[in-house]
Amino acid sequence: MSALTRLFLSNYRNYEKLDLRLDGRHVCLFGANGAGKTNLLEALSQLGPGRSLRGASLGEITRAGCGPDAQWIVSAELDDERKLGVALEEGARGGAKRTVRIDGAAANAGELAELMRIVWLVPAMDRVFAGGASDRRRFFDRQVMAHIPGHGRSAAAYEKAMRERNALLEQGRADPAWLDAIEGRMAEHGAQVMINRAHVLEALQAGIAARSDGHFPKAELGLEGPEASVAASGEALLDGLALDLRSALMDGRRRDMGAGRTLSGPHRADLSVIHVPTGAPAREASTGQQKALLIGLILASASALSAAAKAAEGHGAAPLLLLDEAAAHLDADRRAALFDELCATGGQAWLTGTEAFLFEAFGDRAARVEVSEGGAQIVV
Repeated sequence: MSALTRLFLSNYRNYEKLDLRLDGRHVCLFGANGAGKTNLLEALSQLGPGRSLRGASLGEITRAGCGPDAQWIVSAELDDERKLGVALEEGARGGAKRTVRIDGAAANAGELAELMRIVWLVPAMDRVFAGGASDRRRFFDRQVMAHIPGHGRSAAAYEKAMRERNALLEQGRADPAWLDAIEGRMAEHGAQVMINRAHVLEALQAGIAARSDGHFPKAELGLEGPEASVAASGEALLDGLALDLRSALMDGRRRDMGAGRTLSGPHRADLSVIHVPTGAPAREASTGQQKALLIGLILASASALSAAAKAAEGHGAAPLLLLDEAAAHLDADRRAALFDELCATGGQAWLTGTEAFLFEAFGDRAARVEVSEGGAQIVV
């Protein structure tokens, strides 16, 4: 993607109307807690694949008190004059859906995802290394979606088929032919999920290797679970991997029936992260080390996206980075190092903080935008 030069919101969270004109530099949002800084990042995340930065449902985002028929709108202009937009629309049979437009014409989420590769870091991710496998899996799958937009569809299709299988297993007696059909779909989509993860793991590790040693430590990444062999080999034929997964599901039916759920497959994978300077697992690192390690991973993901965009000779998409309160708990030296790395990475970064002084080390490389309740204006 190119840098955003305009952001327009209507009936989005606490914004009735917002028309923010920009010049393509990085953007630093500052203001009091609750003013709406994170709402702006969330609005930008609507331009990417999957659920938004907060994971809220589409209907929850509409500005409170604006009536039952109100619709929210997020639109953006890029410095290459492309125009993108998403909006809430009530479905013909009730329920909400997201509509997409590119340059004024109706489009689909896949087309938008090819133009917008979004990577974000929010405070809720700070404990990802100390949490459970599901936390790390969600974090990693978000990175995979930034690199391979279709990953979300494959993962969703796998999860849907797995729920159907689990429902049959819970009954205690299931038609083998029915299980065969469901497990075939699980294997097809699960194999694609595994290959996507393995490819992006390789890209992230390359992005880490390309970064210089500094304030944000390097990590050694791995996948624990069925993807481990895929990542180790570097190559896997989709059909062969699907066949192996299908065989594992068939062999595990009796065990899974006793448990009432599927006990093997890519939904059980875990991301392994080693803090390279100490050689210790990330979960054993201090809170400060974990924060710095997490920032390093996000920077590596953005670097890998930028490298892919350059390799595509204009047909790729450099990242949009959304960093919520990322600088707040860093000392001055680390803040300066973060800003330098963002400028070297490529793409455009949007950051939030309560005070403008947090962004002084950016100098004139970023625009400062003061955010107040329901409004925002450029001050520098």
